[in-house]
Amino acid sequence: MSQSNSTPYSTLDPQLILDAIDDAGFRCNGSLFALNSYENRVYQVGIEDSAPLIAKFYRPHRWSDDAILEEHQFALELSEREIPVVPPIILNSGSTLHHYQDFRLALFTRQSGRALELDNLEQLEWMGRFIGRIHAIGSLSSFQHRQTLSLKTFGENSYRFLIENNFIPDSLLNNFSALMKIVFEKIQQTFQNVGEIKSIRLHGDFHPGNILWNDNGPWIVDLDDCLSGPAMQDLWMMLSGDNEQMTIQLNRILCGYQEFCDFNWHELKLAESLRALRMIRYAAWLAQRWEDPAFPLNFPWFNTMHYWQQLMRDLQEQVGLLDEMYS
Repeated sequence: MSQSNSTPYSTLDPQLILDAIDDAGFRCNGSLFALNSYENRVYQVGIEDSAPLIAKFYRPHRWSDDAILEEHQFALELSEREIPVVPPIILNSGSTLHHYQDFRLALFTRQSGRALELDNLEQLEWMGRFIGRIHAIGSLSSFQHRQTLSLKTFGENSYRFLIENNFIPDSLLNNFSALMKIVFEKIQQTFQNVGEIKSIRLHGDFHPGNILWNDNGPWIVDLDDCLSGPAMQDLWMMLSGDNEQMTIQLNRILCGYQEFCDFNWHELKLAESLRALRMIRYAAWLAQRWEDPAFPLNFPWFNTMHYWQQLMRDLQEQVGLLDEMYS
């Protein structure tokens, strides 16, 4: 029986998971451990006479097969250039994507590591070199099936979903809509002032949780949100603290980055616009998944009056930061 959009994993029970991996060509030993993931379902699976594998079951109806395979090809391309990315395993079928009943899955080798230390300048410079290498490869060709980061895709489309599906409380609706109009105008002005921006293949979601660190440096374990966009998108999420701290961090990151890839310094002005777009996109992502039972359980603070009020305060602060840029 096919699963619905609201309960996409209702039929994904342990037996189906093990059967799917067996069907992909790997004999399971029965060991199964769920890993932390909300968008997809990810498991560590025991394999007979071999090391465990990581199985990733893609959320149904989210990406096309072509988009998933393009993610896989990007990971393989980076890995072939000796960039520490965990690529999907090429299966006996010759593909990296396996279909089983209503699901699509990929298998990966297991990679251990610890969290990136955002206050460690040496690690940040290393991350700069790492991202610079990725962007140097990302600039060599273009995505055809992945989304492009823009005011429309992350901002306007997200806002439209929230409004059309009645997520914004009636008492806040007018003020929220007026604020969105201002935010979008400021973002559009910023992009226009920056001028021509090269859109390249990016990781797209380079927050510390997507990075594993070991004695050999950083590893990427997830390219699920790779997309096309400005290089700055993969840099600003490395920054934390006050303005002085972020300036020091950014200088160290770019010191490493420019060893492998040129950087358009005008893109520095995009950081706060990209941060605002991420806030709006994140709200819409939670809203789009709200009928999935896992989301109200794990994000109980979402879609409350306090949440929307805080989002408005945060976006008003972003407007202030964008105004400061041109004052």
